Amino acid sequence: MTALPATLNIALDQALQEIGDPGPVVEIQSLGGGCINHASQIVTSNSQYFLKWNPQPLPNMFTAEAKGLGLLAAVNAIRVPAVIKAQEAQAGVPAFILLEWIDRRSSFDQKVCGQQLAQLHLKSESLQYGLDHDNYIGSTPQYNAWQANWISFFRDQRLQPQIDLAKQNRHCGHSRRQKLDRLLSHLDDWIGGIPRKPSLLHGDLWGGNVIGDEKSTPVLIDPAVYYGDREADLAFTQMFGGFSSAFYQAYQEIYPLEPGYQDRFEVYNIYHILNHLNLFGESYGYSLDSVLRRLVG
Repeated sequence: MTALPATLNIALDQALQEIGDPGPVVEIQSLGGGCINHASQIVTSNSQYFLKWNPQPLPNMFTAEAKGLGLLAAVNAIRVPAVIKAQEAQAGVPAFILLEWIDRRSSFDQKVCGQQLAQLHLKSESLQYGLDHDNYIGSTPQYNAWQANWISFFRDQRLQPQIDLAKQNRHCGHSRRQKLDRLLSHLDDWIGGIPRKPSLLHGDLWGGNVIGDEKSTPVLIDPAVYYGDREADLAFTQMFGGFSSAFYQAYQEIYPLEPGYQDRFEVYNIYHILNHLNLFGESYGYSLDSVLRRLVG
């Protein structure tokens, strides 16, 4: 059995008792795959659970994740793991989030995922873009101050903070900075001119954040939610692959995209390229420069 910190064991036992599982914990299995937090499978004599924890957490990371999963679940369009408890670090106890255990399959149903994502975007509405709290995209703070205009929101709350961070990290030489400034100044030229409404977005929708349950039904994990233009969610699905033509066709059948969306996708993915540049370094600089050359010369 993999050991957890003693204080976390106590908090875990209390969380399980609160939901009516008296235990005992019979197995704790460390899980790989995460680069920010520790992850473990918790097995009791009654059930199984997924635990993420961190002794030196980013502020409110697990609370924000729990809120995001709750918002997605409330739309009742696509499955997410049920949140059992989220707690920030306190009195020597590491921060943690305890979730429903999902028996994963090697793949998820692409058609169903497209249909259900379309329903999420179609059914969830807000009067403005943003969220009532900030959260994270990976380990980077994601700012969600409410704004009525999408283009202003995407410029001020998405691109500009990443550009400022890239400058701090010395990833913004003179030429790159000039091109990014030009992009910000003319953002309406690339993503303006179409009807849109705020929809609840997963926010970090790459292939690794969709898993299949025991019936291959898609399950969304690790969200970075906010109310935004649905195209921003769809755009990121194309950046690293993992989504088939059946996924996009199923989405379009329920909630067709406006003409020219592929060009707008390229602009939306600059946010994620910048984030990866800030997180992982100049290996993403070539991708950023290539996109900027195509857009602003």
